[in-house]
Amino acid sequence: MVILGLILLIIGLVASIPVLTTIGAILLIVGLILNFVPIGGTRRRFY
Repeated sequence: MVILGLILLIIGLVASIPVLTTIGAILLIVGLILNFVPIGGTRRRFY
């Protein structure tokens, strides 16, 4: 999800499409939150 958000963010900035930039930023932030906050356990997972 982080990689997809980063790709969409870069494509949105290069092609100057604000919808892709917004979706990419949201996916990037959500992916980072889900990656660093342990949900359903106490073990941290770093992929």
